[in-house]
Amino acid sequence: MAKKNKSYINREISWLSFNARVLQEAADPSVPLVERLKFLGIFSSNLDEFYRVRVGTLQRMQKAGVRSKSYLFGETPAQVLKEIQEIVLQQRQEFDKIFTELYEELARHRIFVINEKQLTDEQARFILNYFQQEVRPRLVPIILSSLPEFPDLKNQVIYLAIHLFRERDQKVKFALIEIPVDVLPRFIVLPETDSVKNIIMLDDVIRFGLKDIFATFDFDKIEAYTIKLTRDAELDIEDDVTKSDFEKISKSLKQRKTGQPVRFVYDREMPADLLEFILKSNKLKSFDNSIPGGRYHNAKDFINFPNVGDPSLVYPKSPPLRHEWFEKHKSMFNAIYEKDVLLVYPYNSFHYLTDLLREAAIDPKVISIKMALYRVAKHSNVVNALINARRNGKRISVLLELKARFDEEANIYWTERLEEEGAHLVNSVPGLKVHAKLCLITRKEGKKLVNYAIVGTGNFNESTAKIYSDHALFTAQKHITAEVVKVFEFLENNYKTHIYQRLLVAPFDMRKKFSRMIKNEVKNARAEKKAFIYIKLNNLVDRKMIDKLYEASQAGVKIKMIIRGICSLVPGIDGLSENIEVISIVDKYLEHSRIFIFCNGGDEQYFISSADWMIRNLDNRVEVAVPIYDKDLQDELKQFMMLQFSDGKKARIINAEQDNRYRRLPPGQGVRAQEAIYDMLKKRHEPVHSSEA
Repeated sequence: MAKKNKSYINREISWLSFNARVLQEAADPSVPLVERLKFLGIFSSNLDEFYRVRVGTLQRMQKAGVRSKSYLFGETPAQVLKEIQEIVLQQRQEFDKIFTELYEELARHRIFVINEKQLTDEQARFILNYFQQEVRPRLVPIILSSLPEFPDLKNQVIYLAIHLFRERDQKVKFALIEIPVDVLPRFIVLPETDSVKNIIMLDDVIRFGLKDIFATFDFDKIEAYTIKLTRDAELDIEDDVTKSDFEKISKSLKQRKTGQPVRFVYDREMPADLLEFILKSNKLKSFDNSIPGGRYHNAKDFINFPNVGDPSLVYPKSPPLRHEWFEKHKSMFNAIYEKDVLLVYPYNSFHYLTDLLREAAIDPKVISIKMALYRVAKHSNVVNALINARRNGKRISVLLELKARFDEEANIYWTERLEEEGAHLVNSVPGLKVHAKLCLITRKEGKKLVNYAIVGTGNFNESTAKIYSDHALFTAQKHITAEVVKVFEFLENNYKTHIYQRLLVAPFDMRKKFSRMIKNEVKNARAEKKAFIYIKLNNLVDRKMIDKLYEASQAGVKIKMIIRGICSLVPGIDGLSENIEVISIVDKYLEHSRIFIFCNGGDEQYFISSADWMIRNLDNRVEVAVPIYDKDLQDELKQFMMLQFSDGKKARIINAEQDNRYRRLPPGQGVRAQEAIYDMLKKRHEPVHSSEA
C-alpha cells in the first residue's frame, strides 16, 4: 500500500477542508440567517462540482490502473477515494444537523418551511391552483415498469422516485418524475397570514399533487423519495484537425450529459424494494459513492432562498465605492494616461470597466479592442459593449475560452453572437487554456498609437464581480502595454513567442521568474538581510513551488500566505516550514485575488496575477502576472494584505490537522478583513463632496 507523505496535504483532502470552512459559515450564528442558508447552498454546489471533476478524475485513474500522481503525494487513487467517502459522509451529517438548526431558527423569526401535509385549507387551495396552473403542465411522469430500460438519469437533476402501493392485492408500481427547477422556482412563498410567512418547496408541491397525477391507477398509498445522480464532467475532446474547437467542444458537451456516474444520493427513508430496483437498473449496486441523504437534495438551490423576513436576515448592502481619480476626469483614457489605477472588486464598482469599453466604442480615436475572456455574465454588458464597438467600426478581436469548464455552452453562445457582428474570434491555443484576464485598447492620439491595458486577477464578469474579491490594473505605461501587445500576438499567432521583461507569462517564464524571486529571498536571508514573502492565492498545489517555499523557510525567510482553497503545503513543521504561516479567509465575498509581495532587499516587488500555483496554471495555461510600480498602489496592496493577515474574525489557521481552527487575536488587535478593506478603500478613493466635508 502506498504511504502518505506527511510533508504535503493531498489536494482533494485539502479541498474538502476548504468546503468544511464554507459549512462553518452556515453554522456560524453571527452570520445573518438567510446568508447561512446560502452558505449551505454554496457548500452543496461546491461538492457537486468536486464530484463531477475531481472524483471523476480519480475514478478514471483507478480504472486505468494509475498508481499515483505527483499531486497525490504518495497515495493511490483508491486510497484517496476511500478518504473522500469517509469525509463526505461525516460532512453530510454535519450538513443535516445545521439544516435542521436553521429551519428551527427560521421558525423563531415566524418563517416556516412547511411540507404538503402541513397546509391549512386555505393554503391547500392556493397550492392546488398553483399545481394545476404552473406545475402539472411541466411534469412528465414515467411508469418505470412499462419501460424495457430505466431512462437515463440526467446529471445533477433531482427526481422524485415514486412508490405506488395497493393494499387489496399488494400491487406495487414504481414511477419517476423530474422536478422542473429549470423553469420553476424551488421555493414558493405562500400568502402571508397573521404576519407568519410560509414557504413550500417545489418537491412538496408535486407530492401534494401525486394523487391527481396517478388518479387512474387506483393506488392506496403514493409516496415520493428524492434521488440525484452526478456524472463525470470531464470532456473527451477528440483530436481531429479537420474540426474546429467549436465543433469538437459542442460534440463533447453532448457526451458529458451521459458521463460515468461519480455519486448517487438518495433519501434514506426510501423503501428497500424501490432502492434495490433503482440501483440494479442503473448498474449502481456495487457503486462506492452511493450516499444516503435526507428528504431534499440539490441544496445548492438554497443560494436563491427567498428573503421574506426583516433586513437583519441578510448582509447589509455595502454600496460599491466610487474611485476619485476616475470621477475627476471626463475621459477615462485621460485618467489612465496620467496615472495607473487599481480597482478592487466588489469594493469598487465594476461599472468603470464597462464604462471604459463604452467610451472606447464611440471614441473616434479608438482603432481596436482586444480581450481575452474566460467566463462572462449571462447577460454580459462586457460583450454587448464589444458588439457596440464593432458596430461603430472598431476592430474587435476576442479570445473567448471555449474550454472554460461549465461555461462552455455560454461561451459558445457569445462566440456566435460576436461572430455574427463581424468580430475577429481568436482560436484557443492548442494544448493550452487561456486563463489570463487581459484587455488592450489601441487609440490614435495625434500621429502616434497609444495602448491602454487592463490586467486582472478575475473574470471580466459583472455578475461575479459582485461577490468575488478581485484586483484589476488599468495602465497606459508603455513598458507594460507593449508586453500585453506581445501576449495578444502570441494568442493570435501561436508561433510568435516572445521574451518578457516586465510581465510574468505562463507557460513561458512565470514559474522561472517566481522561482528566481524566492531564490533571491533565500540569498538575502542567508546573508542575514531582511527577507519576506507575502502571497495570496486561491490554491497552492504545485510541489516544485512548495519545495522552494520550504527551502526559503529553512533559510529563515518569513513567509505569510492567505490561501482560500487548496493548500498542499504544511506550515509549522520543525526544520521545514516553521517560518511559514498560512490562513484562509471565508466570508461575505469569495477571496479570489492573486497577490505577491517580495521583500527584495527593501526594494519591494509587487505583482497581481490570474494564476494560482498549480501545475495547470504554471505549465498548461496562458496566465499573466503584472508588476505594480506606482508607489501609491503598492502601498494600497500592502495595506490590503496586512488587513487580511490581521483578520481575527473570519480567518482559519491552515495546519497539518486540517481542523480549520479560527484564528482569535487578542482584543483590539484583530479585524474583520473584508469590512476593514472597505473602510480603507473608502478613505483612499471615495470622493468627498463639499456637503460631506
